[in-house]
Amino acid sequence: MRRGVKQINKELLQSTFRLAKVTHATGIFIFLDPLKEPFEELFQKNLKIFFVTRRSVEEVLSLFPEGTKIPLIHLPKIDMTRMGQIQMAIVLALSKQMIRLGEKLIFVTGLPETDVLDTVVFIDTAHEAELLTTQAVDGLTEGVRPDVFQQTLNIALELASRGREGKPVGTIFVLGDEEKVLQLSKQMIINPFKGYTDDERNILNPTLRDTIFEFAALDGAFIISHEGLVLSAGRHLGTAGDEDTIPRGLGSRHIAAAGITSLTDAVALVISESTGDLRIFKNGKVLMKIEKPSRLPTR
Repeated sequence: MRRGVKQINKELLQSTFRLAKVTHATGIFIFLDPLKEPFEELFQKNLKIFFVTRRSVEEVLSLFPEGTKIPLIHLPKIDMTRMGQIQMAIVLALSKQMIRLGEKLIFVTGLPETDVLDTVVFIDTAHEAELLTTQAVDGLTEGVRPDVFQQTLNIALELASRGREGKPVGTIFVLGDEEKVLQLSKQMIINPFKGYTDDERNILNPTLRDTIFEFAALDGAFIISHEGLVLSAGRHLGTAGDEDTIPRGLGSRHIAAAGITSLTDAVALVISESTGDLRIFKNGKVLMKIEKPSRLPTR
């Protein structure tokens, strides 16, 4: 059985590289988690290859010769659909300026539980309206540190997927352009992050995760600086976006996120309490929607 699985993965990777030549793709994203052993096909020096994973760095390095430089994109350790994996890879690669809007990309993915790479998707990011709802996604995180954006996105996705104590939660994370964002918003409650040191309230501090999960139940938004400092929670955004540019059926959180990002250079991540879907706002518009999986992946 293992030999059959390895042969399937080998042939699919070979087919992917042939497809890249035919389509003039500029980059290939390979989801590593289904792979349990090294593949020579992973090494194509004439192609730009990115490796996507939820594994630890140590686990990933075991698939490559010692000293190999590996362009890694880390996904949060939550259940995601195949298209969710692809969407996350795109937005994280854009945030790190690994790719630019307009490139032709190929994604190879599968479910980790099956050990099989089973899906190949070709995407021309210049024309893919389903994944990227507006061209403004280029320069997505300008003014925000990429690691701060990724950590906030990971926390938001985990919160959207699992909720707080098993119950659905809706909230907003606003990143960057903090001075203007604070001017256009007001504190609804006593700021729970006031008085803490910069290290204690830095989004990159892993001990802060549980605190954010606790305060996610509060009304209002988290305001996070471009350097990752959580400046406040329970903040009312005193702006409203143009409802004509917002998809029908979205609520007050989404309208507020559209408003604050239309008047500032901030990025907003909005979790829908009713659906668990996550939307990313920039320049007053929805850039991307990442749906919560309707069920756990199965074999």
